[in-house]
Amino acid sequence: MKSDEIFQGLKDLAEKMNINVSLQNFRNTGIPVQSGFCKIKNKRHCIIDKNLRIHKKIQVLAGCLAKMPIDDIYIVPAIRDVIQRNSKIE
Repeated sequence: MKSDEIFQGLKDLAEKMNINVSLQNFRNTGIPVQSGFCKIKNKRHCIIDKNLRIHKKIQVLAGCLAKMPIDDIYIVPAIRDVIQRNSKIE
């Protein structure tokens, strides 16, 4: 699968799991900000710097999904492999 397809597959999975995926411009914040998972008012979010390269966006989103219970969800094998590879990256 191409990187864009993998990222879209991860975004689709996140949506099914009620995780909001948001691409934001961190360059304008004026403070150091890091992409990743957070909860705001009991809603789950994965906020990603839109200026990152696609492979890094995949790594961040897969890392967020790796923290969720996904064993009982059907996931395309290529997407599941990406999540498993990124489950050990912090």
